[in-house]
Amino acid sequence: MAVKAFISGCAGTALDAGERAFFAEEQPLGLILFKRNCETRDQVRALISDFRGAVGRADAPVMIDQEGGRVRRLRPPEWPAYPSARVHGDLAVRDSAAAVRAAWLHGRLMGADLADLGITIDCAPVLDVIVPGASEAIGDRSFGGDPTTVTLLGRAMADGLAAAGVAPVIKHIPGQGRAVVDSHDTLPVVDTDLDTLMATDFAPFVALADLPAAMTSHTVFSAVDARPATTSPTLIRDIIRERIGFDGLLFSDDVSMNALAGNHAERGKAIFDAGCDIVLHCSGLMDDMRQIAGVAPALAGKAAVRVERMLALAGTPEPFDRAAGREEFLALLGDGWVGS
Repeated sequence: MAVKAFISGCAGTALDAGERAFFAEEQPLGLILFKRNCETRDQVRALISDFRGAVGRADAPVMIDQEGGRVRRLRPPEWPAYPSARVHGDLAVRDSAAAVRAAWLHGRLMGADLADLGITIDCAPVLDVIVPGASEAIGDRSFGGDPTTVTLLGRAMADGLAAAGVAPVIKHIPGQGRAVVDSHDTLPVVDTDLDTLMATDFAPFVALADLPAAMTSHTVFSAVDARPATTSPTLIRDIIRERIGFDGLLFSDDVSMNALAGNHAERGKAIFDAGCDIVLHCSGLMDDMRQIAGVAPALAGKAAVRVERMLALAGTPEPFDRAAGREEFLALLGDGWVGS
């Protein structure tokens, strides 16, 4: 059966019979994991193996949001702790070279944790440039308010993930650092002019446009369109693809977030019509999953090529001494972060 252009979640720590049958029939491109799905290493490995068995593809992608700080699905004591991106941004003010090295080690060590489980894609790093007064939905998930620093540290973390054999997904393209409300709850609207956006918010995405995958922002940029970026053909074509120059695989942010309007089928159709390659559905709610599966096209054309390009990074990791790397990582962070 043809693979479909969506990624799905699941409800718990193991697949039930209904989920297995759904995955076998609908053939989502891959699976995304959340805290509710992750208890122990062996349990996560078994869940991933079960999913891949259900779809009949031993290499089916598995992704996760593992940034560090607030957004980490794999948590202590079962897995190591990692800081928020802002800790690296604060270090960069004091020592830019040390911050770049720490961000690379963050990606390399975290990527090794993921690769051990069979996870092939990480929804990180966050390239949003934060501004004063913005919603805390991004907050310390951002490396900071300087586009150059965000670019340097974002590149380092992405390179570290890739060195571990895990494909990074930059987010939230073209930038969500100015949003004053949380897109999980309502629709953010940014009224900043396009020249300012290009020079600040969009700049890290321009600099990292060569990377193979990105996740969209459910944010309206009124200088471009009245629709959120995820469902705006104008923004995806004119800004993300042309002005930013990103030609990699474009994931939507979670289709279930309240920033989007309509039922799940309507949202999914709008996302595909706008030019996103893959719809991301995270909740694990079966009725909503079926709606997305019903509108998801077969993976084909440019989207299929982009998937292959992304998965080319999910291969054999480069040699690395994890114990020594962790020791160096903690030494670089020093008193600026106490892991927990």
